[in-house]
Amino acid sequence: MRALLWVVGVVAGVLILLGLLLEAVRWLIIIGVIALVIVIIWGVVKGRQAMSHQSRRR
Repeated sequence: MRALLWVVGVVAGVLILLGLLLEAVRWLIIIGVIALVIVIIWGVVKGRQAMSHQSRRR
């Protein structure tokens, strides 16, 4: 009986940790996508600034 309780406890713990891990992975993916969009926008803005700065020199 005690072994069955241990198995149920371990399985419950693993399921809880797996749920937390999957939730964390989902949030990391969301944060990564947001960061990627910010970097792309920043790169476009900086590229346009460099192009306009270069055209002013001529």
